[in-house]
Amino acid sequence: MTRTVVLDIVGLTPRMLRHMPAVSAVAAQGFQARLNPVLPAVTCSVQSTLLTGVPPTGHGIVGNGWYFRDLGEVLLWRQHNALVGGEKLWDTARRSKPGYTVANVCWWYAMGADVDYTVTPRPVYYSDGRKEPDCYTWPPSLHDELTDRLGPFPLFTYWGPNAGLPSSQWILAAARQIFDEHRPDLTLVYVPHLDYEPQRSGPGSPQTAREARRLDDALRPLLDHFRREEATVVILSEYGIAPASRPVDINRALRKAGLLEVHTQDGMEYLDPWTSRAFAVADHQVAHVYVRDPADLAKTAEIVAGLDGVDEVLDERGKARHGLAHERSGELVAVAEPDAWFTYYYWLDDARAPDFARQVEIHRKPGYDPAELLYDPTVPGVKARAIGQVVRKKAGLRYRIRTVPLDPSGVRGSHGRLPGDPQDSPVLLCSRPGLARDEIDATEVKDLLLTLAGITSP
Repeated sequence: MTRTVVLDIVGLTPRMLRHMPAVSAVAAQGFQARLNPVLPAVTCSVQSTLLTGVPPTGHGIVGNGWYFRDLGEVLLWRQHNALVGGEKLWDTARRSKPGYTVANVCWWYAMGADVDYTVTPRPVYYSDGRKEPDCYTWPPSLHDELTDRLGPFPLFTYWGPNAGLPSSQWILAAARQIFDEHRPDLTLVYVPHLDYEPQRSGPGSPQTAREARRLDDALRPLLDHFRREEATVVILSEYGIAPASRPVDINRALRKAGLLEVHTQDGMEYLDPWTSRAFAVADHQVAHVYVRDPADLAKTAEIVAGLDGVDEVLDERGKARHGLAHERSGELVAVAEPDAWFTYYYWLDDARAPDFARQVEIHRKPGYDPAELLYDPTVPGVKARAIGQVVRKKAGLRYRIRTVPLDPSGVRGSHGRLPGDPQDSPVLLCSRPGLARDEIDATEVKDLLLTLAGITSP
């Protein structure tokens, strides 16, 4: 059986491929197709569709996070695979080929997945408040196999203002090591590098072109290795990042209308989802709006639809049309215009913002914050101060780090809505030409991978 490798290169689009000859060579050997994502076109939702073949209505991953009504909390970036409904690719494969083996190298919802090899970022949280880079693996012995050779997972280049190539290089090296030494039938590899610069400076910027070339150089030896091993290579992206420059403060509008509530501690304001009549979980260009009382639906929809930068507000029929009719979804779903995106901000005075707003804190913010990729230009010597604070942290001293700007105007790219411009649309490349097509839906990728593995017929 031919082994298959799936490289999920985040943000890969025709615009990026112009700077990536090594990646483009895969299509020259086989074929390239436009990949039509699901709504929302964000990591967790699209990856779950790729592996189950169903939209969010079927697998329940309605975004990178949502309001957990049973907990009364907004939670993003959960990791347990049990949250994902639907039959996963490996379960389908093993019905026909019981010995089918799978490695998951940093695809999301990796923990608890019934695969043979797992690697996923997992920091160490010490009791004194320190956070140190590390990863979780299955089997546990794989941890030392990787870190002894590659060093610890470079967490602080995986996300935040220092996000860059080292995290992707580590992931690629780990994937090659597992591919060579454990020989799984299917290797899933998440490559995040092109998620960063397109959001910072825009997908068409010279800086983004440079980073695309750097990633291509990092991928070239690995792609050559897979070719020598006669593996089938599939390269795909979950979404393309489009130019965006208009932040939409959806929660501030709901608060001004008297629908969103906060509570205050130590002078800082926190979203109060238990008492709010309506609030939004902002996720790039899509926002789930949770409305406690049906009597407030019409008013909430009118407020959101009237915001500059909002393209559409989906009700129950709209959610069903887009495959988002799931109990985890908001009662309403807002979709931004092509050059706009949603902030999570709910405070009206920056002096009242919670301390986590100025930090890289993906688990405490009740929404996605792309400004975490930037340094706050209003803080004198912000980079030097951040380094000094890290030194203090390692010495066991308490501190409040302030690096993230509260002004979102520095963000230059976003995603989440269904793509319009083909240059900013995700793609799928395959090294085998026999299944060539011009377009493929995200819901069809699972069947394509099963066909490439010889499990189903074309």
